[in-house]
Amino acid sequence: MADGFALALQKGLRTVLAANSGIIALVAGRVYDEPPQPVLFPYVRFGNINPNAFDTDSALGALVDISIEVHSRSASGRVEATQIAEAIRAALHRQEVSVTVQGHTLVELICEAISVTRDNEGRGYTAIILLQAMLEDAA
Repeated sequence: MADGFALALQKGLRTVLAANSGIIALVAGRVYDEPPQPVLFPYVRFGNINPNAFDTDSALGALVDISIEVHSRSASGRVEATQIAEAIRAALHRQEVSVTVQGHTLVELICEAISVTRDNEGRGYTAIILLQAMLEDAA
C-alpha cells in the first residue's frame, strides 16, 4: 500500500534535506521525525503535517501544510537557527523537481513563512519553516 499524501511528502522532504550539502554542513545530518534522546544541537525535526483534500474532477489531490522546526542552543542561537531555516527554504521553496514523492505528483511547493523565537525553556531558539505543498495522485 502506498503512503498517503502527508507521509509520502515528509519522506520526500527528509530525503532532500538529509542530502543537501548546505544543510549537512549546518546540522551534520540531524534531520528527524522525532529526535533521539539525548539529542545533539542544532537539529531539524518535522512539526505539524496537515493534509487537506484538494481534488479535481480527474484526480485525487491534497494541499498539505507542513512545518519544519530548527532547534539551536549555541551561543549564536538566533543566528544559527535563522541560517539553517534559510538553507531549508533555499533547498525546498519552488524546488518541486528535487522532491520525489512516491505514489504522488508534487505540483507545487511553497515556503510561506519563517519565524524564529526563543524556545519554551529559554535556553535556545526555534525556527519554524511553514511550507504548503499541492499534490495529486500519480496517474
